[in-house]
Amino acid sequence: MASTGERDDSPANPGPTPPDPAADDAGAPDASLQAFAVQLRRMNGEINRLVHGFAARQGLHATDVQALAAILDSETPLTPGLLREHLGLTSGAVTACLDRLEGAGHIRRSRESADRRVVHVHYEPSARSAARSHFLPLAAATENTRSRFDGDELALVLRFLTDLNAELGEVRAPRR
Repeated sequence: MASTGERDDSPANPGPTPPDPAADDAGAPDASLQAFAVQLRRMNGEINRLVHGFAARQGLHATDVQALAAILDSETPLTPGLLREHLGLTSGAVTACLDRLEGAGHIRRSRESADRRVVHVHYEPSARSAARSHFLPLAAATENTRSRFDGDELALVLRFLTDLNAELGEVRAPRR
């Protein structure tokens, strides 16, 4: 086909690589704030698409999945009050969220401290399989992308994401 001037779009020859819209005229990646904003929005959109799909399959709201992620990622058991602060929700909204998560079998509440008024929220290990199977494409995409970087590059990317999350963690949305 190549001799007739037609393009060969077979999987073995996908054709020329289209120009990278995030590169400058010399081909160097655009590292401007705008380029970062575009890529972070795109990534956020793709992750939100997966989160909304998981929420729908589990009969949950997207906010419930955010709460579930916060509970899972917390180094210590969260209280409903800490979760409220983290998510920027009202106490009533957090209670409704926790009721849905508990009803769906994703979390359990316990009173483990000397002060029996303190409630801790725990991720239920039995709920992990549903989340793992749904988010497997995200894990696969992450691993495929990681495989194209060396250890030093990955450490730099991880440092950037860690620092960005720390900065964003300090930003508080106005209260309603």
